Amino acid sequence: MLKTLAGQVKEYKRASFLTPVFMILEVIMDMIIPLLMASIIDSGVEKGDINHIFRIGVLMVAAAAFALFCGIMGGKYGAEASTGFARNLRKSMFENIQTFSFSNIDRFSTASLVTRMTTDVTNLQNAYQMILRMCIRAPFSLIIAMVMSFMVNARLASIYLAAVLVLGCFLGFITSRAMKYFPRMFDKYDELNNSVQENVSAIRVVKAFVREAYEKKRFAGANEGLYRLAVRAERIVSLNAPVMMATIYSCILGISWLGARFVVAGQLTTGQLMMLLTYCMNILMSLMLLSLIFIMLTMSAASARRIAEVLQETPDIVNPAHPLHEVKDGSIEFDHVTFRYNEESEKPVLNDINLSIRAGECIGILGGTGSSKSTLANLISRLYDVSGGTLRVGGRDVRDYDIATLRNEVSVVLQKNVLFSGTILENLRWGKKDATLEECRHACRLACADEFIEKMPKGYDTYIEQGGSNVSGGQRQRLCIARALLKKPKILILDDSTSAVDTATDARIRQAFAEEIPDTTRLIIAQRISSVKDADRIVVMDNGQIHGFGTHEELLAGNEIYREVFESQTNGGDFDEKGGAC
Repeated sequence: MLKTLAGQVKEYKRASFLTPVFMILEVIMDMIIPLLMASIIDSGVEKGDINHIFRIGVLMVAAAAFALFCGIMGGKYGAEASTGFARNLRKSMFENIQTFSFSNIDRFSTASLVTRMTTDVTNLQNAYQMILRMCIRAPFSLIIAMVMSFMVNARLASIYLAAVLVLGCFLGFITSRAMKYFPRMFDKYDELNNSVQENVSAIRVVKAFVREAYEKKRFAGANEGLYRLAVRAERIVSLNAPVMMATIYSCILGISWLGARFVVAGQLTTGQLMMLLTYCMNILMSLMLLSLIFIMLTMSAASARRIAEVLQETPDIVNPAHPLHEVKDGSIEFDHVTFRYNEESEKPVLNDINLSIRAGECIGILGGTGSSKSTLANLISRLYDVSGGTLRVGGRDVRDYDIATLRNEVSVVLQKNVLFSGTILENLRWGKKDATLEECRHACRLACADEFIEKMPKGYDTYIEQGGSNVSGGQRQRLCIARALLKKPKILILDDSTSAVDTATDARIRQAFAEEIPDTTRLIIAQRISSVKDADRIVVMDNGQIHGFGTHEELLAGNEIYREVFESQTNGGDFDEKGGAC
């Protein structure tokens, strides 16, 4: 874990090196000042030597000025190193997330990934700055001050040593007790963020069903859970301050009382007593900083583990050693394909699928909810890898291709349509980043999206809100289809992507496909037979297996499931008699 995180320092190594250097120089100057002060008192004030006071005073000012400069530079480079470290963490996490397959993403919730990239990174940023500055300054100051104190008077300095041992034991107790709460707190942060994310993204549904009270109660429950854990942790951590202050004042009293007796007995000078009191404050302040450092590091350790989990997560789907960069055609072949989302599950989601599709064919895929239609389509573009058997596209195993090459040739309009914040034109150019306006218009005509775009005041420059919330479901589907068409793929998969449009528009879209992209293999996953009946062939899925495969007429005559669906939809008035070419 530490090696993974340390690798994110990268170009900020210089700042990470200079920060502790300046901190050490600052400490050295701080330790010199009490020596100079003792010299002023013993050799200047008590002897009435004004010249000595002036000379040493100038040295003290110079030492203080240099210490100030070192402190400023240490703060500057520390801020640069810590913020750069946080920047690299966020960048590396985001880049690694982009390489995840669907199976990788399934291991992390969206809310958890957001928390890791925000709260956890901030915790680690603060901890890193504290490590570079305080973790160097505090122990270095403690050691030098302790050595100097023992050199002046070992008997008085032993008071510091006792204080260090007492506070060290107490600090270990606090750390061990508080440590168990912080990982659980971050789990609660995930729950809280998940509650907020779901509520905001589905706010229209919440208001439509008047579920505001329920959502408030749900949020309050997550918030209360986080509050209770935070209070428990803070109760333990808060013990640090009173114990620390009690130790500091006890040390000051002990040194003042014993030191005064030594001064009277002639065993210690006044200047040395003042120097010991100054070192006393340095030692105890260093202990206080060390206690805060331990608490911060304890808290950030949980964040570090969560961030390292994302950085160390390796994508399940990777390019082969020598990938193919060209897909010959849009032919598809499932050869005894089996698939499981979880390799440990007994029953596969897809079981022994054998299917051969010629390039340029229009294939309908029909089946009930949970029949694994979408899973079948996801395997073609290698969003998941098969668990057994072989899946070939263009005559080659999909695992032989460069992933980007394969996905550029397999255009998928997923069941859940997603548009991004930006103009309609910007969303369309996700399909082809350098697409001209005319190319975008042509794709929209094929997807029957041009009719509503041209009615908008700004046309293709109309701004789309996040998630496409300011367009209807049918408009969103048609824009996603147009975006997929701009890729000019060899395989086009429409995963129930016309469910929100009427049957007449659905038929026009299929007619446009047949006329404009006849060489593209089209897979149409649908619930309505009207969407697939004019396909070259139709696959009937049931419980993760192919229950039937043939033309509309063949399935109507020989497949019970298909016939039942046909009759129910025909009687229910959902069937478009006119249909349309696929």
